[in-house]
Amino acid sequence: MNSSTHQLSLAGPAGAIEAVRDEPAPGQPARGVAVIAHPHPLFGGTMDNKVVQTLARAFTQCGWSAVRFNFRGVGASAGVHDEGHGETDDLLEVLRQVAPTGPLALAGFSFGSFVASRALAALWDARPVEKIVLVGTAAARFDVAGLPLDAHPRTLVIHGEQDDTVPLSAVFDWARPQSLPVTVIPGGSHFFHGQLPLLKNLVVRHLQS
Repeated sequence: MNSSTHQLSLAGPAGAIEAVRDEPAPGQPARGVAVIAHPHPLFGGTMDNKVVQTLARAFTQCGWSAVRFNFRGVGASAGVHDEGHGETDDLLEVLRQVAPTGPLALAGFSFGSFVASRALAALWDARPVEKIVLVGTAAARFDVAGLPLDAHPRTLVIHGEQDDTVPLSAVFDWARPQSLPVTVIPGGSHFFHGQLPLLKNLVVRHLQS
């Protein structure tokens, strides 16, 4: 990704977890660590997904160290797919190892947003998360956890208007009972083809707010 990208091998609940850590530009004040979860492993999702990399670029531009990792059974990560249960354990273990203390941010794309919502629910009482970004939230396919009320001002939910993988209506059905705003990218597809710079700019604006 850039000269400040470092390979990591972490110990996970199912064995080794393959990860990379993208650092901000040298001399930039460090704001904390952001952990980013990738889309569905059974449909080609990896930590190298373009949306995941775009999120990492947004975080590093704003002074965060960005950690991307492969869920169990993906790439060099051990184990097998576990429908979100084991993947939540993977994410929580990554957080414990790469950000044991200090400011923390959490992001996810598609299936990764579902897993991030579960991890956030498990973490919140013990350790609030400073910034949350959920993109293409897989609310049509999974039971995405509701967000703690105190987390709402720290959260950016982005969805494509023409997402044919997760209909926008499903995200509104999830967000409406929470009165949680959703930022809609007009004409956007699930993978935001041709609109990744716009996606990045929206995330940067959120992180700088």
